[in-house]
Amino acid sequence: MSTTRPCTPGDRGPDPGDGGASAVSARSVAPVDGATPGESVSPAGETPADRASTAGATPVGGASPAAGAASASVGRQIRSLSLAGESGVVPLARDFARQALYAWGWLPAAGADRRAAAEDVLLVVSELVTNACLHAEGPDGLRISLDNKVLRIEVSDRGSGQPAPRTPHRAGRPGGHGMFIVQRLCLDWGVLRTSGVTGKTVWAELGAPA
Repeated sequence: MSTTRPCTPGDRGPDPGDGGASAVSARSVAPVDGATPGESVSPAGETPADRASTAGATPVGGASPAAGAASASVGRQIRSLSLAGESGVVPLARDFARQALYAWGWLPAAGADRRAAAEDVLLVVSELVTNACLHAEGPDGLRISLDNKVLRIEVSDRGSGQPAPRTPHRAGRPGGHGMFIVQRLCLDWGVLRTSGVTGKTVWAELGAPA
């Protein structure tokens, strides 16, 4: 397990309010190819992370090659946020994810199912970023993409540890709950590592509301 990085109080839990979309620091966002702030898309719809996942990346933790490699397709929407060196990364990541949900029509929620789906996305973002903060010296970046009916969350870090839900899961015991929550809420999740590169990317996929 990697050395735990000291986190500010805001890094250990969700932000106080989730009522609506608020601004994210522009210096953390790198628009590319005419994308809206916070959105990064290459001309072919493929990002460096996609190329890495198909060229030497080894899926770990239950990920199949097909699930681990994000496919580039027409209409795919991607947003990326740098978290390296930032403070209060969990609220920052949740706020960024919430803005994406507003942009993609998941929010404001028209019904209970859509509201629950949006809340699941924000919770998974919180858990993945918190896990990187506590066990991987802090997250480097957050990437959220929407392709048809699947929303994919990716959190990159420099840690060498392997995230895994505690088995058997016991609610009364400390630790291990974050990845158990991710496993329960998501269609699939896994870890991508690139040969010769320090760190990893933990990804999770959720289905869009009907």
